[in-house]
Amino acid sequence: MELYLKNVRGKGRGVFCTEDLHDGDIIEVCPVIICPPKDCKHLDKTNIYHYYFQWGNDGKSAGVVCGYGPMYNHSYNPNAVYETFYEKAIFRVKARRFIPANTEITINYNFYPDEQTPVWFDVEKQKQEKKKAKTMQHMASKTSLKKKTTKAK
Repeated sequence: MELYLKNVRGKGRGVFCTEDLHDGDIIEVCPVIICPPKDCKHLDKTNIYHYYFQWGNDGKSAGVVCGYGPMYNHSYNPNAVYETFYEKAIFRVKARRFIPANTEITINYNFYPDEQTPVWFDVEKQKQEKKKAKTMQHMASKTSLKKKTTKAK
């Protein structure tokens, strides 16, 4: 079995496999570099912010997953799941259902495969869209006010 990266429109790079995968197949076992909570604030200021996982039972440490681990894209309907083994510092990815060869392998960043809570980048996108809509609404009302003022003269 060979994993590879490929660009996915609107997502960046994603993980793919050259072979069909079946429900329960282990796709990858990744070692994890554990960073204590005091280091997370530093990681958050780097590009690593988008690639590490909360780690440990309290979720306060960072798990920098090695291998293809940080490259699996998010889906609210993923075809794979990940498992964390904190005591062994292992992150394991396995198929959740049949995945045809050369199909993107996705996981749910919320950990639970059916969890629909928006993840951080969707929350950010929603905030930006609301801000943009508010700005557009403000600009439209200013334009409308200008037209009314011009007509009144």
